[in-house]
Amino acid sequence: MSRYNKPQVHTWKDYLIQSIFVIVTTLVIVWFLPHGDCTTFHVEVGQPWPNGRLIAPFNFPILKSEAELQHEHDSIQSAYEPFFELMTNVGTQQMNAFHNNFRLYKGIAENHTYRSFVENRLAEVYQQGIIDANDLQVLQLQETRMITIYHGNEAAVVPVNKLYTEKSAYEHLFSNTESQGLSRQALQNLDLNQYIKPNLEYDEGRSKALWDEMEQSLSGSSGMMLAGQKIVDRGEIVSEHIAQLLRSYNHAMSGGDSSDSGNLLILLGQSLYVFAVVLCLVLYFDLFRRDYITNVRSVALLVVLVLAFPLITSVLVSHTVLSVYVVPYAMLPVFIRVFMDSRTAFFAHVCTILLCAISLRFPFEFMATQLVAGLVAIYTMREMAERSQIIRTAALVTLSALVVYLSIDLVHGRSFIDNDSLKRVDYMIYLHIFISGLLLLFAYPLMALLERAFGFISNVTLVELSNINRDLLRQLSETAPGTFQHSMQVANLAAEIAIKIGAKPQLVRTGALYHDIGKMNRPEYFTENQLGGVNPHRMLSNKESAAIILSHVIEGEELADRHQLPRVIRDFISTHHGCGVAKYFYISEKNEHPDADINIKDYTYKGPNPSTTEQAILMMADAVEASARSLAEYTEDSIGQLVDRIIDGQMAEGFFNYCPITFLDIQTAKEVLKGRLRTIYHTRVSYPTLNEEAKEKDEEAQSGSTSK
Repeated sequence: MSRYNKPQVHTWKDYLIQSIFVIVTTLVIVWFLPHGDCTTFHVEVGQPWPNGRLIAPFNFPILKSEAELQHEHDSIQSAYEPFFELMTNVGTQQMNAFHNNFRLYKGIAENHTYRSFVENRLAEVYQQGIIDANDLQVLQLQETRMITIYHGNEAAVVPVNKLYTEKSAYEHLFSNTESQGLSRQALQNLDLNQYIKPNLEYDEGRSKALWDEMEQSLSGSSGMMLAGQKIVDRGEIVSEHIAQLLRSYNHAMSGGDSSDSGNLLILLGQSLYVFAVVLCLVLYFDLFRRDYITNVRSVALLVVLVLAFPLITSVLVSHTVLSVYVVPYAMLPVFIRVFMDSRTAFFAHVCTILLCAISLRFPFEFMATQLVAGLVAIYTMREMAERSQIIRTAALVTLSALVVYLSIDLVHGRSFIDNDSLKRVDYMIYLHIFISGLLLLFAYPLMALLERAFGFISNVTLVELSNINRDLLRQLSETAPGTFQHSMQVANLAAEIAIKIGAKPQLVRTGALYHDIGKMNRPEYFTENQLGGVNPHRMLSNKESAAIILSHVIEGEELADRHQLPRVIRDFISTHHGCGVAKYFYISEKNEHPDADINIKDYTYKGPNPSTTEQAILMMADAVEASARSLAEYTEDSIGQLVDRIIDGQMAEGFFNYCPITFLDIQTAKEVLKGRLRTIYHTRVSYPTLNEEAKEKDEEAQSGSTSK
């Protein structure tokens, strides 16, 4: 378990936040995943097939084209005969009403010829059928030519154009009246339109059942493609028939079920899969790197990286824009390794590749290739000290991915020289892998972008910042040479301690170089920069001197802000004294004014105390190195006592209470400091002096050699 993963009791808020994160992440990824019938191949009719020979791996139906389906649909539409029920009671009622009302028409009631004529015509139109005008309009729009009229157990098919509407039936009553010797005006006086009513009623139930039966009789396929049959070969021109075969294959690969229930099952499966992978990722951080999930910047970076690649993969697969092998997936472990650690990089990469693989039809080759490429990326980036390393990483990642994919091709019996396109490797995949290796080089500029966006700092940036030729460090060396030498010594001491206890040596080295830059404003007030015994503090009070000493932290932070140093470096400036007291001036003031009420805050640094192991290391190394300069003699005992006294005092004052450093780490730091200080301030051998007799002989020898 990590030193940063201290046990803690989870609250319901912790579980709620983690649950919300898992659910939201799952929803976002599943939303972009291909659902249902997603295209596997990009089909361009009239163009040569760019891939290798495609053989049907299983039996699947050959779907009919949209034109064929439309033609068959039009065919059943023309053969469709909707049902209408003949309402005989309507005609009977209307004819009886006319018979009873005929005697009321004066001047014509005595002429039974008119009554017989009208009754015969009414019987004729009601027997043929009178349809509602709206129903007739629908039939005409649907281009229905025939309908089925039924009454009881009897049914007849009648052309639509033979049916009467109320208007045409009325007109039929007045046709050929002159030949019958009847007056049209007399017939109009009979108000015959009131006896004409539709007697055909649309039967929706029977008609819909008939339509469904006819639709079900249609077949969506025009044959079967048998396993082992060739679908298309490399270089073959894609015809309409081949394009339809490929669409049929795509449909079969997607499960062939485009219904709501089929899509719902696919969605459920995708959701469960993504949920399980994301949950594993969250559990990893909860168990092993809880310090990351309590850091907003770390969580933001992880969410962006882990979401980005599955979403890119889903878009590429859904729209068949490019091959997924073009995407430089190794960028993810590179970034996480640089900004976090190797184990986190590996686990996050595995989970991300699993999330990407669900979008693919054949994920094995993809997963094997990308997992090995990610491992190589993590290994090559384990000690990144310069940005040019990304070139070596990109080359090795590309080579490993090519080798892995080649090995898979060889396992499947494919080669580079086989004449059979089915047994020949797909050169395009290798080209895509090579392109992804080139794209991996963009990790160089993206690394700097991520540093600014999320507030991280990489080893490369730390190495660049630790270059003593940078403006700020060069100014420090010129303005305050003593402070610069002190910072260099502290940097070396702190880096060695960090190496011994497993902290970050480059981080603490860089922080140590900048921790005292605030002394540049008034370097002469600090002992290491004073020449000739001139001490300006003699002209000031203890309180004034303490204020100047304390101000170097505040002024250092201001300088760091002005020169845009990363936040993590500025933290070393503010914490290297913690909330300590400028004891020299405080004790001097107490001694000079024993009865005065002295405010200790006037002599106390504003802090805060160290919160990381590296900050604690710097505090120890800084205090010990500065105090070591004041030793009267440098012996093993004096150095050892100095180191123990200073660090034990820091522990007693609680400077390390809120940083993840252990007693073992502190003891190791003590041993490193004692050893290095004994080496730095070792006792030198005194050179012997010549006695009187030896001096005379030496002078004689020198004079003799001169005369010669």
